[in-house]
Formats: sequence, C-alpha cells, structure tokens
Amino acid sequence: MKSISIALVGDYDPSVPAHQGIPLSLDVAADDLRLEIKASWLATENVKDTDLSVFDGIWCVPKTPYVNADGALSAIRYARENLIPFLGTCGGFQHAILEYAQNVIGWSDATHAESSPQGQRPVISELACALVETTETVNIFAHSQLAAIYGTTAIKEGYRCRYGLNDEFRHTLLQGPLVASADDETKEVRAVELTVHPFYIATLFQPERAVLSERRSPLIQAFVNACVQNQGL
Repeated sequence: MKSISIALVGDYDPSVPAHQGIPLSLDVAADDLRLEIKASWLATENVKDTDLSVFDGIWCVPKTPYVNADGALSAIRYARENLIPFLGTCGGFQHAILEYAQNVIGWSDATHAESSPQGQRPVISELACALVETTETVNIFAHSQLAAIYGTTAIKEGYRCRYGLNDEFRHTLLQGPLVASADDETKEVRAVELTVHPFYIATLFQPERAVLSERRSPLIQAFVNACVQNQGL
C-alpha cells in the first residue's frame, strides 16, 4: 500500500475537539485514496531538532498559545520555502500569517496579540466577535484554490477561536503572493492561500471538525492528495 508521512505541528491535547478530529479526518482521506498515512504529532518545542525533509506534508494545528511559537513558525517557513504541501488551521492560520509578515514582508516586530499583548505590530489580534464552539457560513472567493477544492463559494464550518488577522494590516500582507481566499458576513478574512506554492492554504475555521459530525472535509482530502503528488506517487 502506498504510504505518505505528515507532520502535525502543535502541542497535542486529547481533550481538544480539533485534535480528536485530525486523525479521524486523515483516516477517512486514507481510505478514500487507498493509501496509508503516517501522521506524527510534532510538539512545537521539538520542531527545531527534527528533520522536516522526511515529511510529505506539514499541518500546523489548533490550540494556542503554542509551547514554542518559534518552532511552529520555523515549520511553516520550511513548508513555504521548500514548496511542501502545507495546511494551517486556526492557530496554524494565525501563525502562517505571522511567519509571512516576519520573513516575507520583513516585519521583524510582527506579533501575535495572544502571546505578546503589548506588541508594537499585532498582525494577529482579538476578533471583534469570538468564534468559540460555533458553526458559521464561510464565503469562499471565486477563482481561488479553495473554491476549486470545495466546488462552491459558500460552506459551513466550525470554529474555536478568539484571534484572527488584524484588518489594519490586511492590505499590505495580502496583496500577493499571499492572498485572502475566504471571509464571512463580517468581511474579516477566514482563509488565505499562497499563489506561488503548489498547496499552501490556511483557514481560521477547523475543517477537521467535520468528521466529528460524520462529514468529509474536501480541504483535508485535497491536502492529503497534494502530499501524495509531492511524493511523486
């Protein structure tokens, strides 16, 4: 049986619904694609001592603040620079934007308000309305990679999140090649993607929750398929 390896970057907590849904979601994708997925939880404090080249894909998972945010940021940077399939959900979305701000835009002082409340440039700040244990409609932008994956421009997804992109920095951060690919009725960004990368998508919503309601996630299936393509199977 064909096999791929995926790094789940984050600090595992069995009580977190998203962490419960991630392995189940990967199992569903593995069955559908008839392959074996070796998913390894990679604690943020261990990232810098790990050879990331052994993985076919990197998924930066929910539950922040991370024990070691720099570890998460280094994994995201590795995926971005080496064209490794990348999925970021919730905290992964937040840190994908933070990594881009620091290392592509060049804002060394870019911060996440949850871990650095007094930061001078909080590119990630508190949401106007927290999205905690709620399901909301997401508006996907036409012609985005996300729209091609879902085959529609309106979906319902679950959240457990209090932080997102600070709209003050949206124009500078998302003028390309990192672009917004979804919002909601508040017009706040709910997903981004990197147009110069084979598969680099980050969502504030948690598609891994779908499996907990016995639904498949097209996004997770697409991510796994991108990992297969990356391996050249």
